[in-house]
Amino acid sequence: MWRFTAELFDADEIDIALSEEGIAVDPRTLRAAWEAEVFAGINEATLNVPQEQAYRTGGKKGLHTEHLGPMLAEMQYLQRVLPGQQW
Repeated sequence: MWRFTAELFDADEIDIALSEEGIAVDPRTLRAAWEAEVFAGINEATLNVPQEQAYRTGGKKGLHTEHLGPMLAEMQYLQRVLPGQQW
């Protein structure tokens, strides 16, 4: 999973526009604080941070692996069985 985390902080044109309008936070500004928290937890658990490697990207552009289909189907099950329900 580690190789997918860098994409959390990628900003596309929509992220940048929302940030400039004060509607949302630019995800690029969140990385340092996120890493500090996550690395502290990893260190406390005596785990090792995986070495930097090329990360997977493209999710914001709709580029996903074949594994996403079954996960989406599972997550959409209740909405399809009980349309209009609210939490």
